[in-house]
Amino acid sequence: MNKTNLIFSHPTGNANVRALADGFLENELLFKFYTCIALFETSAIYPLTTIGMFKDLRKRIYRTNLKPFTQSHYIKEILRLASEKTGYKKFTTHESGMFSVDKIYRDLDKYVSKRIQSANGVYAYEDGALQIFEKAKSTGISCFYDLPIGHWRAMREYLNVERERNPEWAETLINFRDSPRKLSRKDEELKLADQIFVASSFTANSLKLFPGKLAPVHVIPYGFPDVNNKRTYLKNYNRPIKVLFVGGLSQRKGISYLFEAIDKFRGQFELTIVGKKATDTCGILNSNLRKHTWIPSMDHTSILKLMQSMDLLVFPSLFEGFGMVITEAMSQGTPVITTERTCGPDFIKNGENGWLVKAGCLQDLETKLEQILIKPGILSSVGNEARITASQRPWSVYSNLLSITIKNILEKERV
Repeated sequence: MNKTNLIFSHPTGNANVRALADGFLENELLFKFYTCIALFETSAIYPLTTIGMFKDLRKRIYRTNLKPFTQSHYIKEILRLASEKTGYKKFTTHESGMFSVDKIYRDLDKYVSKRIQSANGVYAYEDGALQIFEKAKSTGISCFYDLPIGHWRAMREYLNVERERNPEWAETLINFRDSPRKLSRKDEELKLADQIFVASSFTANSLKLFPGKLAPVHVIPYGFPDVNNKRTYLKNYNRPIKVLFVGGLSQRKGISYLFEAIDKFRGQFELTIVGKKATDTCGILNSNLRKHTWIPSMDHTSILKLMQSMDLLVFPSLFEGFGMVITEAMSQGTPVITTERTCGPDFIKNGENGWLVKAGCLQDLETKLEQILIKPGILSSVGNEARITASQRPWSVYSNLLSITIKNILEKERV
């Protein structure tokens, strides 16, 4: 087989998956892209994506030139989305629900594993790669593995500390619900991988806790959205500084530290929170949300627009694979405070184009906020530097670099 034929699989799709699909196609790598739902401007139901409950499907829109290479496996995913919209939560219960995210991942994994005979490489993601890789190994096909979040052993090590430190927030740490079977699948996928791709140095470092030999790990950070070149800033801050948080409302995101820090400076910051609750029954989360502006859900375009109106994004995550809201905010000229357990260290020079604080350190976060209160004019200079950083790494840089890396590996294997 002289031609490079790469099969690419991801159940739900997101910004990095869309960028990578484009990159594989442009670099003449892509043989077939498998996903659950893929829409194109030429799709019959495309006009519905502007209407109410169908707006979420805009996340599944791909460039039209991908259409000949794309195959959807959609029935169970449509039923999952319908179950969520209609409130039938038992069907989407973690791992056990017949239309749970876990079942959707495994279902596509099984489907793709039966259709890889014409490939010489397969690229798949955590929780959706095991059967694909097992079949690939039996036929001599190279296995490329994408780990989008830190390794589960590192997650438990970091967040076990957090459960003991802030037990009232423990029920929001839903990652501890993963069964031994699911964790074993993650390990088996890693063992089968020939090459591992991660989007941050933190994720790469988390793999040091894996108890065995791993394939080479490539750190290739994601790209930034289009830069907002029309951003303007206040010259005088005679109002509270507008702070934004975007993400799942879980203590994994360090959200308790944000609430505590904002409370200290009562009236000097105005906090807006965008994100779904990890659980409805966490009393301390619910009471804190009542103090601030909370928006449970917002489409991507609206989030970028909201970021443009904010002075600062605070993302104090305790465990992250990347943290795409960081790069999104930077692209809009909104400066970011984040931690060393995100993509922050890969892009941010502390005090120049953003700020880094120690994860789980309330005092560090409060100090940064106080510095901004003392000198709010720094928000414009740091925001402008953030835009410059974003302009240097569009999504195409990420997708081309990863594509070229894979192409070189496959070409060497053919020699």
